[in-house]
Parts: sequence; structure tokens; C-alpha cells
Amino acid sequence: MKKVLLLAAVAGVGYLVWRAIAEQDEARDLWAEVTDAL
Repeated sequence: MKKVLLLAAVAGVGYLVWRAIAEQDEARDLWAEVTDAL
């Protein structure tokens, strides 16, 4: 049972890290698009 909980916790943390990286990429792409015209 502990292994299942540990696996779920690791998966949850991995998902949160992946979401944070994806949001940073989106913000960087948006910033690049906005500043391209300058």
C-alpha cells in the first residue's frame, strides 16, 4: 500500500512540475510573439 501512495505522490509532483514548465514555455512564446514587432 505504501508503494502505491508513493507512486501516486511522485506522479502528482511530476505532473505539477510538468505544468509549471509548460506555463513558462507559453509565457516565453507569448513574450517573444509580442516583442517580435519591435
